[in-house]
Amino acid sequence: MLLSSPPTAVRYSAREPNPMATVTSSFLAPRLTASASRRRAIRPRAAIVEARPVPSPSRSGDSSAGAGGGQYSIQLVESSPASLSPVASKGRAEDMQAEARAMARAANASVYSPQLLSQRYGSRPIKVASRTVEILTALGAFALNVYLDEKRGEFDRNKRKRAVELRGIFTRLGPTFVKIGQGLSTRPDICPPEYLDELAELQDALPTFPDAEAFSCIERELGLSVDSIYSSITPSPIAAASLGQVYKARLKYSGQLVAVKVQRPGIEEAIGLDFYLLRGLGFLINKYVDFISSDVVSLIDEFARRVYQELNYVQEGQNARRFKKLYADKEDVLVPDIFWDYTSAKVLTMDWVDGVKLNQQEAIEKQGLKLLDLVNIGIQCSLRQLLEYGYFHADPHPGNLLATPDGRLAFLDFGMMSETPEDARVAIIGHVVHMVNRDYEAMARDYYALDFLSPEVDVSPIVPALKNFFDDALNSSVSELNFKTIVDGLGNVLYEYPFNVPAYYALILRSLTVLEGLALYADPKFKVLAASYPYFAKRLLTDPNPYLRDALIELLFKDGRFRWNRLENLLVQGRKDRDFTTKEALQPVLKLLLGPGGEELRALVVKEAICVSEAITFGTLIDTYNSVPDFVKPFISNGSAAGPFKLRDGEQEQMLELRDRVFRIWNLLRSSDNFDPSLLQPILQVLQEPEARSLGGRVAGGITQRFAARWLQQILRSPPPLAAPE
Repeated sequence: MLLSSPPTAVRYSAREPNPMATVTSSFLAPRLTASASRRRAIRPRAAIVEARPVPSPSRSGDSSAGAGGGQYSIQLVESSPASLSPVASKGRAEDMQAEARAMARAANASVYSPQLLSQRYGSRPIKVASRTVEILTALGAFALNVYLDEKRGEFDRNKRKRAVELRGIFTRLGPTFVKIGQGLSTRPDICPPEYLDELAELQDALPTFPDAEAFSCIERELGLSVDSIYSSITPSPIAAASLGQVYKARLKYSGQLVAVKVQRPGIEEAIGLDFYLLRGLGFLINKYVDFISSDVVSLIDEFARRVYQELNYVQEGQNARRFKKLYADKEDVLVPDIFWDYTSAKVLTMDWVDGVKLNQQEAIEKQGLKLLDLVNIGIQCSLRQLLEYGYFHADPHPGNLLATPDGRLAFLDFGMMSETPEDARVAIIGHVVHMVNRDYEAMARDYYALDFLSPEVDVSPIVPALKNFFDDALNSSVSELNFKTIVDGLGNVLYEYPFNVPAYYALILRSLTVLEGLALYADPKFKVLAASYPYFAKRLLTDPNPYLRDALIELLFKDGRFRWNRLENLLVQGRKDRDFTTKEALQPVLKLLLGPGGEELRALVVKEAICVSEAITFGTLIDTYNSVPDFVKPFISNGSAAGPFKLRDGEQEQMLELRDRVFRIWNLLRSSDNFDPSLLQPILQVLQEPEARSLGGRVAGGITQRFAARWLQQILRSPPPLAAPE
């Protein structure tokens, strides 16, 4: 009805097997049987752990008891013979086998397919119409109440009431709308504080489903009784999210505390119908709404795929492992590990993490922690996710980010992940450089690499629009811009020109706006770009990627002159990134300078080296002259009140400023925490190469010519031209 070519979720059955799962299950079938026998055989060995009474899994679903305010509250178990991590205790090989068994258990997991959703719901017009009416009635009634509040002058007074009402509507409409509400809960630029507070409850304080159904799901999915898996498990969930609910348990075989996430029953049917309707709405928007140039259907499809991936808890476990491998190498980032033997498509068992949600500032500060410090950890980790490895957490709402008592930032819920294409990663950094340089033509060309524009689109009409926006925005320094300002400004440009925002970019915007939203709770003046700039500076100075090397040259050279102030600023900012090293900052530049394609750069460097040498020499002579007694100065200056040197107006000040800046840059390099004089040895080795010796000869020749000109100037008392010799 609503669409001519809609969506769906498909569950592979025995008649329509998942191709990858078929291979996995056939290969692992003998192992699964043997593994189950081994588990039964070793079960008595769990007697080394003191067992506690286990609540009956068939109890009625009292969802209110023990909810704990929806906050994860688990203590990490210290490493000991009885509580090693799964990988350490079983070995990598056995862990991989356990993961393979979990994959086999998830062979029938649902995947998103628009065509199958269309087939499923296209033939059920009554169900589709009923759900459409339900959604329109609920949201329409809310919109009417807000309209009436405004007409009666009660808009501000009823904000809290309407926020509670909207939270209730999203909850009743189900998981799809809960996801929408979660996104809105982190956008203070869109929602008033009353709405933010209420919608934040959607993150992990949702209504629960009966515990008996949850425990039955665990036994059905894992093929084991609850009593045989856990020595204890909470009788009610400690948190309930959009797609499932979480219990706290203790594993019987090891005594480890774990979080057990169990999927809501009937979740696939609920979200499948909603995405069918949303996709139909997307077709209508694409066809009739001219001011939205993006392909709305593609964006909905991308979001739906991510949500359906969240329904496969084995995939989520694999996401967590990959994320942990890439980013948990930093001591301030914590990622829980996965227990594959107790994980399936609908049951996920992982380390339990004790922590406080990032939007609970008061609770965080009571632990002696600072919210902005944790947000900065999140920003630095997010920058690595988006721009270094390209694999990023696409759903970082406050319920998925915890502050641990030891000051670490814990990431949870890895169901929704995405990837930034490699070309786009460097293009984003280059885009920032072009923005700093106000090179709007280059910024417009970046949209090809970012996949915003097809190659046949002419970018020349876009340049004036970028200039109009950024010239105003950049009147303040780049670090003072907030992310919202840039997104809103670019949004106006996107609407006016034939841009197509790729799905990965929409998820990046969501990720960064969530972090900025969290920071704004603690500091309304917080700027994401200011916190991000050290990372960008470090990447520009140290990354050997050719695109970034070219971007660095664009930043440092302009109109044939080296901009020492830019280099100094990059070093000052780059040093704030704890991964910055002086050695990495020097080596790539030398390789570029002495490479086969570096002739143009070498000419610029020769010219600048002559100017620097002159500035240092004359600066030293001027300092020496100024330090001698006054009665001696006339003998040195031959009686001239202007001093011993004949220079153009302001030239002496320029040379002293250049010399001082170069010295400051050297001191920045030398004072780096990881500075080691031995790092200069590779540089000396590079300078022995023929091209380097030729460069040195050109510099020496240029300095000789320049100093000869200065000597003649002092004799003839006529200042030489400022241009350095070629």
